[in-house]
Amino acid sequence: MTKIHLPRRAVLAAVPALVAAPHIVRAQGSKPEKSKVVLAVGGKSALYYLPLTIAERKGFFKDAGLDVEINDFQGGSKSLEALMGGSADVTSGAYEHTIRMQQRGQPIKGFVLMGRGMQIAIGLRKEVAAKVKGPADIKGLKFGVSAPGSSTHMLLLSWAAKGGLKASDVVAIGVGAGATVVAAIEKGQVDGVSQTDPALTILQDKGMIDIKVDTRTTKGNLEVFGGAFPAACLYCQPAFLTKTPNTAQALATAIVRADEWLQTASPADVAKTVPEAYLLGDRAIYEKSFAGVRECISPDGTMPAGAQDNCLKFLVDADPKLAADKDKIKLADTWTNEFAEKAKKRS
Repeated sequence: MTKIHLPRRAVLAAVPALVAAPHIVRAQGSKPEKSKVVLAVGGKSALYYLPLTIAERKGFFKDAGLDVEINDFQGGSKSLEALMGGSADVTSGAYEHTIRMQQRGQPIKGFVLMGRGMQIAIGLRKEVAAKVKGPADIKGLKFGVSAPGSSTHMLLLSWAAKGGLKASDVVAIGVGAGATVVAAIEKGQVDGVSQTDPALTILQDKGMIDIKVDTRTTKGNLEVFGGAFPAACLYCQPAFLTKTPNTAQALATAIVRADEWLQTASPADVAKTVPEAYLLGDRAIYEKSFAGVRECISPDGTMPAGAQDNCLKFLVDADPKLAADKDKIKLADTWTNEFAEKAKKRS
């Protein structure tokens, strides 16, 4: 048999390629099964969803091999409807929906966290606030929430329950997020709001509202919930995670990168990155709002210990129907840290 003698230089040059080959195969194997993903969100301009906007604007989704179409709805309950109706693959919404949907026999699962604090506050117009000493005094008042059934609404109901009130004792009006929230107070359309920033800080700086319940800081979440509270996350129907795990991993990797970027980004850098319209005409207030909620942004996308239990207790206090079914809830089925943990190792 004829032997073929290759120059030593050629053999050495081939070695790195042979060594790298298995890694190339693995990289190809982890390619997202779906390059185009439709994502629903309710009130994307709110700081509550800031990691989503950062992942989009900084190109983190694109880097992960995804083309993400983001459809923005009035509130979290509307974006949940898009997921359950099949018009969205994934939702960027409040973790609490995973618990409430399990109760209804329609399982959904969260897989990467954006907020480890609720980041919602309840404020009353100055002239109304003077008459309210506690939650029992809000009976009959009108509140602007992002959308009925959303987290903003649930915080309102939880506060009302502490005053012995029923859900029907307060009026919740969907006003969206951002500029529409400010307008609702300025025009006197509502007596108060249960909302996210930057709208709240704008109203505070204008001297138009007094804050009664505040979960925009770690201290506030400790006082209201007893510790960390899972807020915005990506959730989906369980089949999405089992049938397209690489796509879910790509989404998680992009969000974890955004979470990490936000830990050290300056308020000015954040304001430069988001769309101009998100600033609501006041860059300084936006930067102040971000600085105020930064500590409530997840540092790594994973669920903090005890946070799910805090969320369940909050929902039980606010919803008598869920209280009756609380022993049937399986929190382990509403969340997985698998994808965020892998994303952390890659970063």
